[in-house]
Formats: sequence, structure tokens, C-alpha cells
Amino acid sequence: MFSTYILQSLRDSSYYYGQCKDIERRLKEHNSGRSQYTKGHVPYVLLYFEEFETRKEAAARERFFKSIDGYIWLKHKGITK
Repeated sequence: MFSTYILQSLRDSSYYYGQCKDIERRLKEHNSGRSQYTKGHVPYVLLYFEEFETRKEAAARERFFKSIDGYIWLKHKGITK
């Protein structure tokens, strides 16, 4: 299984969108500062995730979340502000 996820920084409330195979391991990597983009915003909490059978599906959903339609969908569902 592959996951598409949204993290929120407890430091500055920014969001990070990603996809991975092991979501628990990936969250630990983000919070340990091992991820270049997110290390300046730690700590993060897992705000939302969805699971998919293939990486291709997870990557497509990540792209959707990063689009204006995805932004509106997430806001409508109350996931992001």
C-alpha cells in the first residue's frame, strides 16, 4: 500500500503534501530533520492521509491536493484552513 499524506507544522502551521510507502517511517524522517524542505518547520503532525494500491495512484492524489481544485476540496472538507 502507498499513502498520500498531509502534514502540518506545529511551528508555523504550514502544510506539506507527500506520498510514500511507509507513512510512520516518513513522518519520523520529517520530524528528525532528514527531509531538506521540512527540516526548518519541525515538528509536524499527520493531518490527513489516504491509502492506494499503487504509487502512481498516490502520486496522482498528491498532485490533486497541490492543485487549486484540491485546495478547495481540502478546505471544503475542513482538512485545511
